[in-house]
Amino acid sequence: MSTPSPPPRQHIGQLLVQLTRLFQEELFTRLVEAGLTDARVAHTHVTAYIKAEGSRLTELAAQARMTLPAMSELVDDLQRLGIVERRRDPTDGRAKLICLTDAGWEAMGTARRAILEIEAKYADEVGADRFESAAQTLDALLLALSAELPERR
Repeated sequence: MSTPSPPPRQHIGQLLVQLTRLFQEELFTRLVEAGLTDARVAHTHVTAYIKAEGSRLTELAAQARMTLPAMSELVDDLQRLGIVERRRDPTDGRAKLICLTDAGWEAMGTARRAILEIEAKYADEVGADRFESAAQTLDALLLALSAELPERR
């Protein structure tokens, strides 16, 4: 007697890409509904990596795996919107830090609340325990892979 094979599923790359797309669509719908009408998915290449104390443009570009000109364009856009500003780096007077403004911190708070709402919705869809287990598993995998290849950090 043979063991039945598990039902077919998409490979992990497709699952992650499609879930990211759906998550981003829902997040940006919620952000627009909350009044952040200029929010764009591309802005997450900055906001996902910016440190509380500010980040250098080169760091942001490397973490987002973008060119410096492309990252600079996104930062310029966010600066025009009043979300970030460039400040002198206190550790190196020649360098600039990209820092969140008060409006940027407020937008990040709005995004965090929207993310919590989305996660609660996802937990309702598959069950809180299954959702939390999946999130913890992905978090552990990310940590392990990041430690394995330092350039991915």
